[in-house]
Amino acid sequence: MKNLSLALVFMFLLVSCNSKRLDNTKELSREIKASQIKRVTNTQLIYTVDEWGKKIVQIAQKALEKEINAHPDRTESLCADLSSIPVLAALEKEYGVRIALLGAADADNPALQPKEVELLKAYQYSAAHNPTDKDNIQTLGDSLIVYNAPVPTDHYICKACMAHSDPPFALWRLLFDKKQIIRKLDAKQLKD
Repeated sequence: MKNLSLALVFMFLLVSCNSKRLDNTKELSREIKASQIKRVTNTQLIYTVDEWGKKIVQIAQKALEKEINAHPDRTESLCADLSSIPVLAALEKEYGVRIALLGAADADNPALQPKEVELLKAYQYSAAHNPTDKDNIQTLGDSLIVYNAPVPTDHYICKACMAHSDPPFALWRLLFDKKQIIRKLDAKQLKD
């Protein structure tokens, strides 16, 4: 009986150690794959940001709209702090991106680079005179890429989050770090 108990304890320890090793192996495999040397052209980076940006904005709009509908009393805080929405926080972590919803008041935001402020004012002017749904990608320095996508002025999010501006104006801002993009890219799937 004592030998049986000892054998069971030994097998339990062996199984528990082995499962931890499997988890470490998967994590190590992901890290090795992410740190492989890759040749990525600027065109491929822009293409990837465009593809990811469209997908992230679509998911972000649905998630924000759902949260606003579920908690109308928290609309202002939800629009100001998108990372409080679990889906958006997960997207930020997954893609290494910072997601923000900008409005007319952000033209005075010191955290934005001059190029971004200029683009924001151009989108704001367009919203008032000739609304457009064209997204935009800009490189900021050597390490950042920003993806902007306007929210249509008649969209629910624009009206709920930017009701105080006339006309209501909102712009999705996705700030990508080039290093994070390259780490997440699979070199075999890159398009020329």
